[in-house]
Amino acid sequence: MSHIDCDICIIGAGSGGLSVAAGAAQMGARVVLVEKGEMGGDCLNSGCVPSKALLAAAKQAHQMTKGAEMGITPVAPEIDFAAVKDHVARSIATIAPVDSQERFEGFGVTVIREHARFTSPDEMQAGDTTIKARRFVLATGSRPLVPPIDGIEDTPYFTNETIFDLREKPRHLLVIGGGPIGIEMAQAHRRLGCEVTVIEGMKALGKDDPELAGQLLDSLRAEGIRIEEDAKVTAVSGREGAITVETEKGRFEGSHMLMAVGREVVTDGLGLDVAHVKHDRKGIAVGADLRSETNRRVYAVGDAAGGLMFTHVAGYHAGVIIRSMLFGLPSKAKTSHIPWATYTDPGLAQVGLTEAQARAAHGDALRVIRAAFDENDRAIAETRTKGMLKLMAVKGRPVGATIYGANADDLIGVWAIAIASGLRLSKIAGAVLPYPSFGEINKRAAGNYFSASLFDNKWVKTAVRTVQRWVP
Repeated sequence: MSHIDCDICIIGAGSGGLSVAAGAAQMGARVVLVEKGEMGGDCLNSGCVPSKALLAAAKQAHQMTKGAEMGITPVAPEIDFAAVKDHVARSIATIAPVDSQERFEGFGVTVIREHARFTSPDEMQAGDTTIKARRFVLATGSRPLVPPIDGIEDTPYFTNETIFDLREKPRHLLVIGGGPIGIEMAQAHRRLGCEVTVIEGMKALGKDDPELAGQLLDSLRAEGIRIEEDAKVTAVSGREGAITVETEKGRFEGSHMLMAVGREVVTDGLGLDVAHVKHDRKGIAVGADLRSETNRRVYAVGDAAGGLMFTHVAGYHAGVIIRSMLFGLPSKAKTSHIPWATYTDPGLAQVGLTEAQARAAHGDALRVIRAAFDENDRAIAETRTKGMLKLMAVKGRPVGATIYGANADDLIGVWAIAIASGLRLSKIAGAVLPYPSFGEINKRAAGNYFSASLFDNKWVKTAVRTVQRWVP
């Protein structure tokens, strides 16, 4: 048995935990990082990185089937599904050293690869080591939610934690859940030659703007993906190669099944009750400062904090609590500036309020501005004109933006910065951008906010005529 005294003990080596560990250790704090699984957490090993690598391979295959309008003869790609998974594995392996135990030990972090649990409000046990810390950070993340569907225990299924290990191409993939994960995996597998059916109990992409989400779903259906909404699953059965899903709308049959209905926070086995840390199935009960409501030694970041479940939120949370823990400065997390994206092609991205939320919050003060991709010269040159930007603005400032189209995940960044910094639309409209570029779509949307007041205003026209008449 060994004993460690430290300033900060972090549980979980995903994005949030690693960010806290790196920052705190390099600024002089004594840091212990405990991780029972793989370094890098879900994002590196079974989430963001492998899914985007799979989508990239699928996009490459899809591009080979297009190009006739540019004078390029389409061809049917030959897809080696196992080799695609090798590409996914290489992507993970290339990034893994950045999150490795060796790198963090180089920062001065003590890394313990064991399960951790509280033994008192200020101590944890990790294997044979007792850790006493001034502060604890719970960065335990989340795992795939598998609901208690009739027959699920006897029916083979995949989650995001296992689907990337599948090296034989599914003949027909049944995707249970029409959220971002399910929709991304649906497009990836369809473009890699699988039949795909998405089964959603409510509305697919239900947390996004319904107008632009609907356009994305129409695009996916045009690629041959069957998307069944309002089809609550009642039972599943079968074996690998022959899966049946019973729903309130009927029966669906396929060869493989992917469960993508959501995620649940990992808090079990941590001894939270022993530490007097209030929690529920949604996560740790924390305030805006991300500190436990019932044990002020404990912080929670990322999924464990019970809010938005995105890797970039965990990284943001890390910055919030580092200011508090290391410097004693008041620091609070907010969500109004947090973007998210569905990485399909075309993509869908959101920051701030959707149109419906903005109308509820601001009423008649809201203006909804649109900029279409088919009015952007770069999009026209690349034949990627499918898409729309919707900008929600109040008194000259953006309060939300939704983008459906090519590079939506990159384009949304401007609006994330604008909302976070309170930037006025005049600043974006006045920016000089390279021509031609997709970024001009953002500039056009900002400019459209002022167009009506400038071009359709009789007083403006009168003033211009007066100046032209009298000013030499």
